[in-house]
Amino acid sequence: MKELSIFIDESGDFGEYSPHSPYYIITMIFHNQEVDITNEISHLNKELSNLNLDNLCIHTGPIIRKEEIYKNMDIIERRKIFNKMIAFIRHVNIQYKSFYVEKKHINDAIEIVGKLSKQISNFIREHYEEFLQFNDVKIYYDNGQVEVSKILSSVFNALLPNPIFKKVMSFDYKLFQAADFLCTMTLIQLKLENNLFSKSEMNFFGNIRDLKRNYLKPLAKKEYK
Repeated sequence: MKELSIFIDESGDFGEYSPHSPYYIITMIFHNQEVDITNEISHLNKELSNLNLDNLCIHTGPIIRKEEIYKNMDIIERRKIFNKMIAFIRHVNIQYKSFYVEKKHINDAIEIVGKLSKQISNFIREHYEEFLQFNDVKIYYDNGQVEVSKILSSVFNALLPNPIFKKVMSFDYKLFQAADFLCTMTLIQLKLENNLFSKSEMNFFGNIRDLKRNYLKPLAKKEYK
């Protein structure tokens, strides 16, 4: 039995455009379950333990913005966590794909749903034979936003024989946390390309050259073409 796991996270909201929420992004990580990644996950957990962060659920946006559990950490501590996750993603055998719309040119939530559904449908159709190689395609999502759940259900049920939907908690899966990371980095790249970088983002990454060389370029190699 061949199984494909798809871990999904999102960034943004379905409200009106604002400078603080210029895009809506859905990111998917694809993992062939025949490929064992136990060692990579164990290594990441060990690295976090060495930082006295056992059982940490990595949430990338708050790391960059110094929010939530990271609010009392200095930039060096937060960068260490960030770098542990990107090292994990670089070494683990996965691919990812991000789908997004720029809300500045969108009239309402219905249009956002329609455009994202179309993008995801086109992607699945383009890679349809690859999806059919798997006996099971399992979609892991935390049901964080109703609109996303509806998009996933309608698209996957329409195009694939028997997709299986799994509600997850981000704490339970490092690949779900990796999807959050890649979703955030997609947003970072879009903001960089459109001169929307925030002060906290610039402070965290230091300079554009290092951001591109150390983070965006390596992640591009993981994109599902």
